[in-house]
Amino acid sequence: MLDATLVSQLSAHLDKITHPIELVASLDDSQKSKDLMALLEQIAGLSDLIDVERRDDDERRPSFAIHRVGTDVEVRFAGLPLGHEFTSLVLALLQVGGHPPKATPDAIEQVQSLDGRYVFETYMSLSCQNCPDVVQALNAMSVLNPNVRHVAIDGALHQAEVDAREIMAVPTVYLNGEVFGQGRMTLEEIVAKLDTGAAARDAEKIAARDPFDVLVVGGGPAGAAAAVYAARKGIRTGVATERFGGQVLDTMGIENFVSVPYTEGPKLATALEQHVHDYEVDVMKLQRASKLVPASEPGGLVTVELENGATLSSRTVVVSTGARWRSMNVPGEQDYRNKGVTYCPHCDGPLFKGKRVAVIGGGNSGVEAAIDLAGVVDHVTLIEFDAQLRADDVLQRKLRSMPNTEIIVSALTTEVIGDGQKVTGLVYTDRTDDTSHTIELAGVFVQIGLLPNTEWLEGSVELSPRGEVVIDDHGRTSMPGVFAAGDCTTVPYKQIVIALGAGSTAALSAFDHLIRSPLPDPVPAEALLASA
Repeated sequence: MLDATLVSQLSAHLDKITHPIELVASLDDSQKSKDLMALLEQIAGLSDLIDVERRDDDERRPSFAIHRVGTDVEVRFAGLPLGHEFTSLVLALLQVGGHPPKATPDAIEQVQSLDGRYVFETYMSLSCQNCPDVVQALNAMSVLNPNVRHVAIDGALHQAEVDAREIMAVPTVYLNGEVFGQGRMTLEEIVAKLDTGAAARDAEKIAARDPFDVLVVGGGPAGAAAAVYAARKGIRTGVATERFGGQVLDTMGIENFVSVPYTEGPKLATALEQHVHDYEVDVMKLQRASKLVPASEPGGLVTVELENGATLSSRTVVVSTGARWRSMNVPGEQDYRNKGVTYCPHCDGPLFKGKRVAVIGGGNSGVEAAIDLAGVVDHVTLIEFDAQLRADDVLQRKLRSMPNTEIIVSALTTEVIGDGQKVTGLVYTDRTDDTSHTIELAGVFVQIGLLPNTEWLEGSVELSPRGEVVIDDHGRTSMPGVFAAGDCTTVPYKQIVIALGAGSTAALSAFDHLIRSPLPDPVPAEALLASA
């Protein structure tokens, strides 16, 4: 099952196991079951601390449990965790085998303090780049707390179960039989949903922090670069972000990152975060900014208010809040979000195998999505508002060569329709003659560009008509001491490599601003005596 390179790498990892584990398989007569047993036997052959046996005691087949001998610690996979989930398999083996999960002390303490019974089921696909984060987080939780149980289910392999639960987006997580969440979630995000008091405690800790020299708001490529460049100057640096990586986490293949011929978004996001942690940077996750307040005097502190009620202050701020997928804003879109309307062809494409789908958008992202989907689904209709596609010629030629695709231009999508549970079609208007048309389909993949995450800045810094932060060539905004970088700004060409450079520029400009700004006035001696 595994090639020589993977076997060598896995063998080195398994040397970290300290407790004996057993791989318990539940199989049927299918080829996938035979493949799974071959994989488990190959893994067991790499360590004296791993045994494998077949019990067929799980109703999901093929599936297997990784069980720590003599304890209640285990994780489960219903399927063959290869592809994007191979790392999840390796980590599960190590963690069940005694190697500690990689998490902050606060997060570990929160997980271990959870009371009650938590049975999680995660439906994933092996081509989904968002799924491993969720699978790995829940697996780690089940290792840290015996009250937590988790099974990762390959939706393509257990299609009947997916159909019965009408799952149309991955990852989809169930808790104790009810939908818990969809999309990427970190361990911290999951725990925050379970521990309702966590947000208040977190806000209290954040509010107690001393002022920063540079506070970066946003954790994408621009924010990571700004944090590294600021920290290297030896000044007090903080990062407040909802999630580290930003839009990069939703990017599949990256082939234009100069000097790296190919990488994937989640892998790059992990590398960015690790690089930031190499320095003394105070990273505050799960934080969404709600307001920016200017300094009351030259050289004073800029304030960032957070949605949880806490405030952070800093001598300078770098805004790098990035962008998000643009919605069509038509009737039915939000009603059927994750019920046929989706924004990630790589993640959700396998769930539409053998079905008819549409892609909205004729730029590079839209055409690439249509090409990828054409290899999985029955038929793809690409709908573009303009009179011609805007994608690169090489992509257009590839798409037109595929027999199960159709291209409709000069078309305005006006409605997504469904049966109350899932998408059944969409309506578009032909802009050349104003006629309305309905297409029957099961999925709508929206690929029409990005919107800057700048609503929280309205009324504080100058924004362009498109909502982007207006900056000069030094990354300066209209507010003294506040800089901006990346996809949330007016910088042309929204590219990862450009965001990295812009973040570096903003941090260097912030440092230059600091060294040229007057120091805060010293507190008079009589005031110190009075407060004593």
